[in-house]
Amino acid sequence: MQVRCYDRDDVASFVSAAWPLLAADPLRHTVGLTVLDALKGIRTGAERPHEVAALLTVHDAGAVVGALLRTAGRPALVSAVRPEQAQLVDAALATADPQLPGVSGTLPSAEALAAARLARAGGRVRVDRRLRLFGLAELIPVAGVAGAARPATEADAELTLLAGWLLEFRREALPEQDDPRSPVEDLRRALAAGHGVLVWEVERRLVALAVASRPIAGMSRIGPVYTPPEHRGHGYAAAVTAAASQWALDAGAQRVVLFTDLANPTTNRLYPRIGYRAVHDAVELRFIA
Repeated sequence: MQVRCYDRDDVASFVSAAWPLLAADPLRHTVGLTVLDALKGIRTGAERPHEVAALLTVHDAGAVVGALLRTAGRPALVSAVRPEQAQLVDAALATADPQLPGVSGTLPSAEALAAARLARAGGRVRVDRRLRLFGLAELIPVAGVAGAARPATEADAELTLLAGWLLEFRREALPEQDDPRSPVEDLRRALAAGHGVLVWEVERRLVALAVASRPIAGMSRIGPVYTPPEHRGHGYAAAVTAAASQWALDAGAQRVVLFTDLANPTTNRLYPRIGYRAVHDAVELRFIA
């Protein structure tokens, strides 16, 4: 096996090489596919929302059998790196990405690459988040919740409100991440790219938000989902998630997925009630000197 590292500006070559591998298993590689789709910037012509830090593929007898990508400030996405490739990939990263902050992906892949890194460079590893991927089996309608879903608009007041919610979501769910991206620009990019940005509205008052990605390789991922604290306990999160799931199905998704944080028992109970079933566990690991 051999590793090919790509120049940070040569996203097109990496996409051409890695896309078939990731698209063959869109559930396992859901995050990688959505990041690659954003990096391509082909559909909207918009400025790419992520700065590339590292791109590499693993080749065996001429075939691409592994892939890793990392954007600035984030751990490397390693779900397309098999455990037996970990040492080879880590050796390449020693030169290609010496400041690698951590790894994120399915448990076997992430743990294997972290172990290879520690064996080579020493240090410690910290678990930032343990995640579970759920896939929609059959959508179960949510009844008895006041209000209705509708698409978000680009009205300044509405985007400002929703952007504030996204900031609060990051603070609650991702406190370890220092995300420099503007939530307003994130929302505008999502709308321009054709993603489903849905709000739940009760008597003209917005009470919850859910985003569904435009189907990629037949897969749509729900997230973020957020309800402000003052509106919780009324079923709005379940209702808006179900609405976003239906939006994804109507948009042509064959598979709809979402991640939960295993430290949050509320969401891990909520999503099975509307038809989601566990697929696999994942982890975000951070390296500490």
